[in-house]
Amino acid sequence: MKWLSKENAREKFKRLAEYRVNQAVHYIGLIGNLSNNRAYDFTGEDIKKILGAIEAEVETVRKIFNEGKKKSKSFDLGDD
Repeated sequence: MKWLSKENAREKFKRLAEYRVNQAVHYIGLIGNLSNNRAYDFTGEDIKKILGAIEAEVETVRKIFNEGKKKSKSFDLGDD
């Protein structure tokens, strides 16, 4: 009987990182689809908030990798 080797930490990191980054890129692309002004009504302020939230989260991830700190928050466009 052939025994399956356990996934080592590097293999697991690569597998999960590739999956999660591909998912993030996909969903960021879907956010880009919201730029269709024939289908959606948005303001410059909405765009700033969306891009600001994405940029802030990327910066948070950068800090987590560099410093090991985790911070959670959620995004909300707010009331008009």
